[in-house]
Amino acid sequence: MTVSHLRMAPRPIRSSYLIERATFVACHQFHFLDRMDVLGRAAEGATFLLNSPWPAAQVWDHLPYEVQREIIGKRLEVWVVNAARVARDAGMGHRINTVMQPCFFALAGVLPRDQAITAIKAWVAKAFSRRGEEVVARNFAAIDGALGALERVEVPTEATSTRHRRPTVSEEAPDFVKRVTARMMEGNGDLLPVSALPADGAFPTGTAKWEKRSLAAEIPIWDPSICIDCGKCAIVCPHSTIRMKVFAPEALDGAPEHFDTKDFRSRDLPGMKLTIQVAPDDCTGCGVCVEVCPAHSKEEVKHKAINMTPVDAFLERERERWDFFLELPELDRELMAPDSTKGSQVRQPLFEFSGACAGCGETQYLKLISQLFGDRLLVANATGCSSIYGGNLPTTPWTTNAEGRGPAWANSLFEDNAEFGLGIRLAADRQAARAAQLLARLAPEVGDDLAAAILTADQHGEAALAAHRERVEELRRRLAGLDSPEARELAGLAGELVRRSVWIVGGDGWAYDIGSAGVDAVLASGQDVNLLVLDTEVYSNTGGQASKASPRGAVAKFAARGKATAKKDLGMLGMAYGNVFVVQVAVGSNDRQNIKALLEAEAWPGPSLVIAYSTCIAHGFDMAGSMAHMRDAVRSGHWPLYRYLPEAERPFQLDSKPPTMPLREFAISEARFAMLARTAPEDFERLMRLAEEDARERWRHYEQLTEVARVAPHLPHLPVVAAGPTEEDPS
Repeated sequence: MTVSHLRMAPRPIRSSYLIERATFVACHQFHFLDRMDVLGRAAEGATFLLNSPWPAAQVWDHLPYEVQREIIGKRLEVWVVNAARVARDAGMGHRINTVMQPCFFALAGVLPRDQAITAIKAWVAKAFSRRGEEVVARNFAAIDGALGALERVEVPTEATSTRHRRPTVSEEAPDFVKRVTARMMEGNGDLLPVSALPADGAFPTGTAKWEKRSLAAEIPIWDPSICIDCGKCAIVCPHSTIRMKVFAPEALDGAPEHFDTKDFRSRDLPGMKLTIQVAPDDCTGCGVCVEVCPAHSKEEVKHKAINMTPVDAFLERERERWDFFLELPELDRELMAPDSTKGSQVRQPLFEFSGACAGCGETQYLKLISQLFGDRLLVANATGCSSIYGGNLPTTPWTTNAEGRGPAWANSLFEDNAEFGLGIRLAADRQAARAAQLLARLAPEVGDDLAAAILTADQHGEAALAAHRERVEELRRRLAGLDSPEARELAGLAGELVRRSVWIVGGDGWAYDIGSAGVDAVLASGQDVNLLVLDTEVYSNTGGQASKASPRGAVAKFAARGKATAKKDLGMLGMAYGNVFVVQVAVGSNDRQNIKALLEAEAWPGPSLVIAYSTCIAHGFDMAGSMAHMRDAVRSGHWPLYRYLPEAERPFQLDSKPPTMPLREFAISEARFAMLARTAPEDFERLMRLAEEDARERWRHYEQLTEVARVAPHLPHLPVVAAGPTEEDPS
């Protein structure tokens, strides 16, 4: 949520301060009224503009009682516009700013109305001309449609609503969340005394679930009669708001009326039930889940197993269902292997409800590693988008399981995050080694059998890990009865005997550019660390500057005429060491390959490099199609899928088929390429020819690697020959 304070006057305003008595207040999301005091700063007689799904004649009955009372008490002038409908009718998707802006100028009196609208259209023509005439025309249609849809509300003399503003957080929230976090959510953090904040700066995790932003105008509703149990909707959800649970039928005792379930199709788990459920107040309405759903109704092709539906018709029902869904038991992690899409998605995500953009292409990977590796995760996160939505105050999406355990997360800088993560690995190994040393010394006192079982335990696989954790807990119980410095030290280090999974996470700005020296050093270290590069091919968080990951021909800041050089091949740099597991994935193109790659990366005892294609709003397309764009990126050869397994008989394996789609067809579908085609067509043609040759040459090279890897183990030992001219062959 963004709150903007705008002041206007005939003469320049030289100082900056927040507005305490606003003569105009606009609310762009109707459901904000349900959870915060939007009108608290409105002055007597101010104008209130509301984006409302209901027309002027009906909106009053849908306002919370507190809002009605404030409108009457301050004698506010109320206007509504259905900005979402105007934007959709104009072909603008979910973009409503162009709708709300002319309404402001029409009501605020800052400029004469006609003069303001003329100025807005002139700005639109200048700002969006590079994106094409159609984009400009859509914005013009939105402006004209906004003025036609603007309606004044007749305000009654009494507050009549039976609805009340919801508390900022639920009564079930922890005390700290209610006392401190909630005040920050309300925008009243400045009112908190210093004494309310943690002395050590440590804030609790798992707090994003209390935020309930209620952003979506439409939410996905599940139709179990069509569902094929594939789990694709859950794996691609950027915000973990679509969940999948498998449970025994008796768990449905006390379920809300008509709580949807179906029989789960699995030979391994017969007789179990399946439910797909949305978190209605956390969903952003991006529609990515619907786009990937492969199950269609035979009677109506457009109707899928999951469908976007106006939120207001189902909000209360889905809230009740979501609350019950959370009470359903999580499936035992040992019962279903995680190496399939549905096998991974029946696991509880420990990364949920982040503040990332709707349709974000990064967060699926973070959610997935939290499902695959659970509370063993140690995450070192470079500054960038993933650090902003990963640990921004007042809430964090990294959360815990029913036992209160979850990933440990820390943020470092662009330039040193790789080294920071390596330090975490080395520290964890050193602590584990010290714990093992102490256990060996104390073996006679805690039990030789228990000590030997812990020191020689196989920790690969959920069953093995669960058994090992039981042994470690038994060790703690036995240590509690001992009174010696070494026993006390081992009690504090006992948890380090459980194998950690260290992931170093960041974007392409970190991995390809500013932190590249550190990435190279960590890959060369030979240590058991996993690097996850969320590759958006642009500096996303800082405004869309070109990076070394930006493809040739893409327009970005500092590459206004299209990036002239080819994209750096980070994967090949990793492979050059020979002992680094390297994989290139795109969850929207091949979710199975993505899951398999992450499992193999984590299992590899040395460095692993996972390069994940991540769609971004900076690419310039409707983010509801994020997964379709990932598929096209692979089909066009822009993003080949592959794995490099250092010790395999065939180290290099191509996981995607040869390109079947022209690269320029993929490129022109995104504004980052298309705007160059409009503004500098000759440059576009030249760069696109080079980009197509890049893709062809890259594919040929990867095919050669596959072929060489296949025959190389069978070749006899060959002497090393210097590549240079000889007397017999001067060439």
